[in-house]
Amino acid sequence: MSAHDHDHDHDHDHDHDHDHDHAHDHGHAPHPTREDDDVALSPGEAKFLALKGMLVEAGLLTGDEIMRRLEINDRGSPHQGARMVARAWVDPDFKARMMEDPKSAARELDIAVTEAKLTVIENTLQTHNLVVCTLCSCYPRSLLGEPPAWYVSKAYRSRAVREPRKVLREFGLDFPETVEVRVHDSNADLRYMIMPLRPPGTEGLGEAELAALISRDCLVGAALPGTPA
Repeated sequence: MSAHDHDHDHDHDHDHDHDHDHAHDHGHAPHPTREDDDVALSPGEAKFLALKGMLVEAGLLTGDEIMRRLEINDRGSPHQGARMVARAWVDPDFKARMMEDPKSAARELDIAVTEAKLTVIENTLQTHNLVVCTLCSCYPRSLLGEPPAWYVSKAYRSRAVREPRKVLREFGLDFPETVEVRVHDSNADLRYMIMPLRPPGTEGLGEAELAALISRDCLVGAALPGTPA
């Protein structure tokens, strides 16, 4: 079995900022759900509004701060992470800053990262990295958008740690034994993004063309970048 990093020394108290069903179509003029709306609330909406009220009443956050956070998360998509990786591939200085402080590097590209801490891990010819959240679905949503269904599935969360090579083969990635596979366990305080290896034959491509080769799955280690057509 390959070596893996569990990172279980981090507090795995999963008080997520992302499990909010806050965008809904109630069949009338579109507007955000408010506490005084005369509509039937789903359990998720009711939970969100109750938590929001507690945070505001305790003085921890304002209503505007909460909504801005949700808006940033809504804008998250894999393309944001792909932009960062593509810039790092062509700009060694940016790459160094990105590895040292990913959130600051993201701001250079006008990307807002709301997670408490983000770590970027680079794949090499000797090491391939895979991201999982064993307890639930911790994921850098503000950067990559919503996680894929397989990432939050119980099967992936349990098997990625126990048998990562087998899981990767099911994704179509079969690494020789000379390549070490490392598994990184996300939690509420720490999220990971993978920097994949740049594919050969891409030396003449610009940043936008490079970013188009980088899928969401590449950024959590479950795929490799595409190659130019």
